[in-house]
Amino acid sequence: MQPSHEILLGVPFAGMLLSIALFPVVAPRFWHRHMGAVTLGWIVLLLAQETFGGGYRAAAVSAWHAVLIEYLPFVTLLLGLYTAGGGILLRGGLRGTPVGNTAGLAVAALLGGVMGTIGAAMVLIHPLLHANAHRRRKVHLVVCFIVLAGNAGGALSPLGPPLYIGFLEGVPFFWPLLHLGLPFLLLTALELAGFYLLDWWLARSEPPPAAEGPLRLRGWINVVLVLIVAASVVAQGMLDFGSVTLLGQSVEVTRLAGMLLCLGVTGLSVAVTPRAVHQGNDFTWHPMQEVAVLFAAIFITIQPVIDMLHAGLAGPLAPLLRLATDAAGEPIPLAFFWLTGILSAFLDNAPTYLVFFKLAGDDPAVHHSVALQALSAGAVFFGGLTYIGNAPNLMLRAIASHRGVAMPGFFTFTGYATLALLPVFAIMSLLFFA
Repeated sequence: MQPSHEILLGVPFAGMLLSIALFPVVAPRFWHRHMGAVTLGWIVLLLAQETFGGGYRAAAVSAWHAVLIEYLPFVTLLLGLYTAGGGILLRGGLRGTPVGNTAGLAVAALLGGVMGTIGAAMVLIHPLLHANAHRRRKVHLVVCFIVLAGNAGGALSPLGPPLYIGFLEGVPFFWPLLHLGLPFLLLTALELAGFYLLDWWLARSEPPPAAEGPLRLRGWINVVLVLIVAASVVAQGMLDFGSVTLLGQSVEVTRLAGMLLCLGVTGLSVAVTPRAVHQGNDFTWHPMQEVAVLFAAIFITIQPVIDMLHAGLAGPLAPLLRLATDAAGEPIPLAFFWLTGILSAFLDNAPTYLVFFKLAGDDPAVHHSVALQALSAGAVFFGGLTYIGNAPNLMLRAIASHRGVAMPGFFTFTGYATLALLPVFAIMSLLFFA
């Protein structure tokens, strides 16, 4: 396949990203009514290109691989955690004050290392929004929540992508905590300090929160379900029961079992969660439906771009990847940090992590620990720069929007996140990777 044709295969993915970025701003009513048709159009365009270049069979195989191996495990995991998280009702305790909000964000970031960023985000977004129901200006709450709970917390353990990939490649389980703990503390401390000052300033013109009494929790069964799903993610990387073939595509039995487990968790959560708990969380399926549609198109159209990335130094992205190594082929930690991060902000951070992991050498965990630290930090922390940088981001935007928060558009959010994170990344570069 000619390089120029490979680049053209990335057009549907670029079109999908622009659709997510522009339509909600310039044509919100059209997007709300025809989002499914727009996403389907980009999928059809990609399949037509692949059919023209390699035949309909190759196009079908590529799409089926994306759906079975990438999309279905992701969307069932998200469904299980979204449903179980929506069945956990937290009330009382620290209210929607600057101190309470800052403490809640700190807890959310730490929980990201215990139950994964998706689990922590789905469990704690509802209490955060409820505690601040009296506030008129809440966008900064959700933006910081996305940065910390949806992304930064993933630096503390390999319970979710992208560090889960390193765990599968032989990186010890506690390596992230030992080597990314200080960068995590730096980023979290600076973000929380800036958030507190902003929230304190805005809270001065807001009405006081209503008293809610001591902290109380309903839905303990859903807490257990969230932990079961988180444990199943780790188990899938440690257990091997072979594979089966479905419509010509080989898939691991553990991956199928994980999907079935998440569906079972979803059904059980719906069955046992009292209606009052769902009403208390303003639970609805609309955010899940929206994200499921968007990610179906993202996972299918992103495959050619991921293939270009996986081609490494032999592919069309070779000039970019060569910036990460010196003349002797040794990794440059600072370049690894920024290149992995920028690509992770717009592409799937798991394959980006894997490409730079392989680029660092045969065993970066031993021979290039600084390079591994740099690429791991970039893949995790830069995910908060865009709505598509990590799995929870779009879901959190959809939940917040449903609950009345006027969330910014794609480019505006990226601007806010860049202002908040770029100075931290500069300090992190000087302290750890220069």
